[in-house]
Amino acid sequence: MHTDNAHPYLRAASAGIRHHTRALTRPGTEPATPADRPHLDVLHAHLTAVHQLLDHLAETTRPRHPAAGRHLAATHTRLWQAAAELHDAFHLLPTTTADDAEARACHPERLPEGPPVLTICQRHLAAGHSIRRKTTPTDHRPHTTTCTR
Repeated sequence: MHTDNAHPYLRAASAGIRHHTRALTRPGTEPATPADRPHLDVLHAHLTAVHQLLDHLAETTRPRHPAAGRHLAATHTRLWQAAAELHDAFHLLPTTTADDAEARACHPERLPEGPPVLTICQRHLAAGHSIRRKTTPTDHRPHTTTCTR
């Protein structure tokens, strides 16, 4: 049953992302700046929040609707893969401090260099624990679809 006010926070988050995307690609404005570490940190936070939501939905849907639950679980895994790639991209971007291998390394035991709001490594580690408890390495194989559209 769908109503206009169903899931207002998700609708607001989606609208925020659409607005941000339009602002980055608006014609006639100066070229968008490339992604930086704070930008990827916030985007990673969004992906991991959706990852947690999909995990919950898969678990609660699977008993009553097994096929749909399996698809939600697959979505959960694919979103983890996207978050992992985003985390890797974060560490390939230049830092605001020394630009050496130590500064680029992932240190989940401490905050990444920069402001304390950047917690991508801890967040990624927590999401990684969740995915490892519920999946196997075989689940992480490249996705193929059976959709013919």
